[in-house]
Amino acid sequence: MCGICGFNWHDEGLIRAMAATIEHRGPNQKGSFCCDEMSLGFRRLSIIDLSEQGRQPMFNEDSTLCLVFNGEIYNFQELRPELEQKGHVFHSETDSEVILHAYEEWGDDCVHRLRGMFAFAIYDQKRRRLLLARDRIGIKPLYYSWQNGRLRFASEIKAILADSQVERRINQQAMYDYLGFEFVPAPETMFAGIHKLPAGHLLVLENGQISTRQYWDLQFCPGQNKLSFNEAVERMRELLDQAVASHLVSDVPLGVFLSGGLDSSCIVALMRKHISGPLKTFTIGYEDKSYSELDYAQIVADHCQTEHQVLLLDSLKPDYVEQTLWHLDEPMTDLSTVPLYLLCKQAKEQVTVCLSGEGADESFAGYDRFKASRMNAWFSLLPSVVRKKMVGRMAALLPDQPQKKGAVNMLKRFIEGANLDPAGQHLRWQYFLNESLAGKLFSSGFRSAIMADPFRLVREHNARCDAGADRINREIYLDTRFMMTDSVLMKVDRMSMASSLEIRVPLLDHVLVEFMASLPGDWKLKGMTTKYIFRAALEGLLPEKIVHRGKQGYSLPVKHLLRGELKQYMIELLNDSAVIRENMNLPYVNQLIEEHCALKHNHNHILWALINIAIWHNRFFK
Repeated sequence: MCGICGFNWHDEGLIRAMAATIEHRGPNQKGSFCCDEMSLGFRRLSIIDLSEQGRQPMFNEDSTLCLVFNGEIYNFQELRPELEQKGHVFHSETDSEVILHAYEEWGDDCVHRLRGMFAFAIYDQKRRRLLLARDRIGIKPLYYSWQNGRLRFASEIKAILADSQVERRINQQAMYDYLGFEFVPAPETMFAGIHKLPAGHLLVLENGQISTRQYWDLQFCPGQNKLSFNEAVERMRELLDQAVASHLVSDVPLGVFLSGGLDSSCIVALMRKHISGPLKTFTIGYEDKSYSELDYAQIVADHCQTEHQVLLLDSLKPDYVEQTLWHLDEPMTDLSTVPLYLLCKQAKEQVTVCLSGEGADESFAGYDRFKASRMNAWFSLLPSVVRKKMVGRMAALLPDQPQKKGAVNMLKRFIEGANLDPAGQHLRWQYFLNESLAGKLFSSGFRSAIMADPFRLVREHNARCDAGADRINREIYLDTRFMMTDSVLMKVDRMSMASSLEIRVPLLDHVLVEFMASLPGDWKLKGMTTKYIFRAALEGLLPEKIVHRGKQGYSLPVKHLLRGELKQYMIELLNDSAVIRENMNLPYVNQLIEEHCALKHNHNHILWALINIAIWHNRFFK
């Protein structure tokens, strides 16, 4: 795992400065390349081939191609002999060099041959052409800006901002989208003029112009897969085992994050099949049992005989939040961000690589919002006046309960989501603005600067999905192609790289993801049972109480913290924040604080989102 950066002119001082801002991504080695019309920078976290032969920037045999690469190519050992047979000569044992020769052999189409997570840049000196590529799923990040004929790119936004010529401006439309979805959807960022290269896309700079194109999308091809359910279960077991085994290639120590949930438990059990020696597992927990999965994690650790370590967390220091915002580069309100940051710091003391279970909830239909969408098919049969005026108002009067979920909290959230615009599909239950809240929260200047259409991006993505009438698969497409990359995966990359720790996500192996897409949605959500076929594939591999348990997660109890130890910090931060005062109705923000702290309503989502905006603005604009 590494950090990359570059731009299309010669400036050795600037490229070194950009690379220095992302030193945490690669503390082991640094390197740069400069010619008349290109500068490339690199920071290396050594994982495969720790020798000097693995140093980047890396060149082909005649030094006409120059590569900087972040990620892992899991099939490089299969590609290398094929390329050698075609006459390519290798000088290292790295996966990086395979990319160079694959580009020589297949050009831009080399991305179709790569199985892994990656973001890379190849400068072709003969053609005076730069190629940027990002992996299919978007596991590895890549940002860019294009202004006045100048292209800048990097693994993190802060490296682009190291160029003083880049103007720092707030993207108000992105702020609006973030406050609803709790992340900034690609290709935008919270910085106006700085963009994300979307997952599965290429960017080419040639003849003074840039162009982007998509090279991969998740396709469902309904009706083409003729496997029976039992045959699909067996094939899924094979692909799960292959994915985990391929992710174990490493020349440095590795471990695994174990929450006690189905996804991480699956990975631990499959790792144990391939690792006979010590296996380190790491988990995080809280004294509040409704937020903690420690007992389940211990069951799996005992079952797989791992060296299990627990990090207990019940307080949240403001400094932790501010550190995570610096590494995130832009607000992203996932309540598990700080716990993951601390867990990565703990794991890095013992290993350099950790496997983790991200992606299964999206690909296998594991979130509660899939169930909420199915329940809404019945709820929507009620007349609109009953749903909104009677049931909606009654649910709003119910007091928030202290536990994380619970029947009352789940009912209130279901009603809130159900009464949002149906264009939001199942993402209505992952959206935290409504028309009434937005009308009171935003300043008049902010409202005039944005397009207040919360689900326009959902409609755009939904229009590209080929799942036909299969509602569950259409929802999986939105989770995988719209939500996951800029929320879950961005969080995982930043929090791990903050500690120079590589996280691998085998459940997002694209071959496995494509296979799952070929199966009917009802095999993934059967009745109200989430991940139905996944559970069937894990029968006999894990204890029954793990295979059949519900989803919980390890997010912080933020709603309690905002009523307790973070209350004064929140009040002072939001009232002193220039960005909040300029864009929000401050008296209404204080009303939300008062209602939350008085236990009248749970406003933790919007308050936490505003807190993150204020901290982000303080870190990047002062």
